[in-house]
Amino acid sequence: MTNQERLDALAQEILDSNVCPELADQANRLVLGSGNPDTDIMFVGEAPGKKEDSTGKPFVGASGKFLDEMLASVGIKREDVYITNIVKYRPPDNRDPTVAEKKEFWPYLLKQIAIIKPKVIATLGKHSGTALIPHLIIKTDHGIARNIKMLLNGIEEQMTIVPLYHPAAALYNGSLRQTLLEDFQAVPKIIKENS
Repeated sequence: MTNQERLDALAQEILDSNVCPELADQANRLVLGSGNPDTDIMFVGEAPGKKEDSTGKPFVGASGKFLDEMLASVGIKREDVYITNIVKYRPPDNRDPTVAEKKEFWPYLLKQIAIIKPKVIATLGKHSGTALIPHLIIKTDHGIARNIKMLLNGIEEQMTIVPLYHPAAALYNGSLRQTLLEDFQAVPKIIKENS
């Protein structure tokens, strides 16, 4: 089975298990993730937005365009990375996902990570950052790689996490744009160090 086939089976498992039925009922579709399932780097956001809900792909709106720009700034193509969110359905009115919703989807994110086995996970925003690094303070910890232990398929694995501001933050706060671009410059080096 290829990694893509494993991810497709995971998407079906989420549907069959009726994960977060109240979210599923008001969403157009499940947004599992997109990109290269055999990549060295995985990006994890919070939850799909309106555009993501209509296309079935994560980070395709204004935030996605800036993410593409950041990737290009370090010579990485979007199709060379894998992008997902913790929560796989759009919360109504783009509200933040609840603790319960994140908890319900957490095992599926871990399964995605176990399938892809990235060398580096870059979190996009405070919500995904604190999900992987509980005591994260995004204001001071952004751009700093951390090695954490994660239980993947019952085996404790060491993973390198790079917390980043959410691309949307740069759209609302121009001063964060440069910070995000600077933090992104370290990503290829961190991948190399973990190869």
